[in-house]
Amino acid sequence: MSMSSGPRFGVEEEFLVIDPETRAVVPLAAAVLAAARPAMGDRVGGEITHMQVETRTEPSTTAEELYRQLAEGRALLAEAAASAGYGVVATGTPVLGDFVPAPITEGPRQDRGNATFRGLHDELTICAQHVHVEIPERERALLVSNHLRPHLPVLIALAANSPFWVERDTGYASWRTMIWHRWPVAGPPPFFTSVADYQQTVTRLQEAGAIVDVGTIFWDIRPSEHLPTLEIRAADVPTTAEESALLAALVRALVTAALAKVDAGDPGQRVPAETLRLAY
Repeated sequence: MSMSSGPRFGVEEEFLVIDPETRAVVPLAAAVLAAARPAMGDRVGGEITHMQVETRTEPSTTAEELYRQLAEGRALLAEAAASAGYGVVATGTPVLGDFVPAPITEGPRQDRGNATFRGLHDELTICAQHVHVEIPERERALLVSNHLRPHLPVLIALAANSPFWVERDTGYASWRTMIWHRWPVAGPPPFFTSVADYQQTVTRLQEAGAIVDVGTIFWDIRPSEHLPTLEIRAADVPTTAEESALLAALVRALVTAALAKVDAGDPGQRVPAETLRLAY
């Protein structure tokens, strides 16, 4: 776990706010955030609905270092939630409570999202793990994405943590994955040959009205628009910090192997999008 071979990496985790007695989700993330920010600062923030909070790590060089940050972040968040009279839970979907339609946070960007996506926002109370791996060169990051595409269904299966929805067993290990794929720009990303190819695709999406802005490109792998990283966002939020650190270490290992292939001129396997969706 202490090995540091590979680029720096970090994790974002999303959690649901719950009533500690009934375990039902509650739209009171603001109270939890207010309690958490004095201790966590920028390492905690809000999400698209009033039922969710997000934690973030700093860039790490080892899995051990990342695990310490994840465990500390979860402990501080749970402590803050308890002090405000609530709890937080690591699950990809809510299990108990009245959460449809989801109460969306307010703001101009959210208003544009509501106008664009409409009923898709009703079931957006879902929580994922996002792994950022440092790749400053945008073209290399996109070529690495091509190599990671075939691994996405396995990553989803390994971390599956959302079998329940509206107090019933859906029959799926990751119902969050099924909900997420209703969106026009979600699921496995296209196979990109260059930065120009990527930008051309983004321009088409914008012209078609399929996205509000580049932040609503929700593919399971995407180059970050504000960080020098490739973001792998396919998995449900794992139940424990140990599982989260292990999954992130696996993702970084896949990226490290892919970087060597990209630098050797290997373009990666062109798995059709419909095949990946079937595997999902």
